[in-house]
Amino acid sequence: MPEREAPVFGVVETTEDLGKMLRSKRKALGMTQERASGLLGVGIRFLSELERGKPTAEIGKVLQVVRRLGLDLCVEPKTRRG
Repeated sequence: MPEREAPVFGVVETTEDLGKMLRSKRKALGMTQERASGLLGVGIRFLSELERGKPTAEIGKVLQVVRRLGLDLCVEPKTRRG
């Protein structure tokens, strides 16, 4: 069974959540990791590790990827979820 793509938008609770969302956005744009890494200004290894949820990713580069994918990273008060 194929792996389900994560939604592009949602609450980020883990590095894996963020990685899955960024991967989904990249794929929705029809880009390979190789092409995306060049356009995003990061190395392919960095992008690959970010998409896999590596917790030690450099925050400046993470924000660069988020911005260049046309996304915003927002911090909001935590809400109660059912």
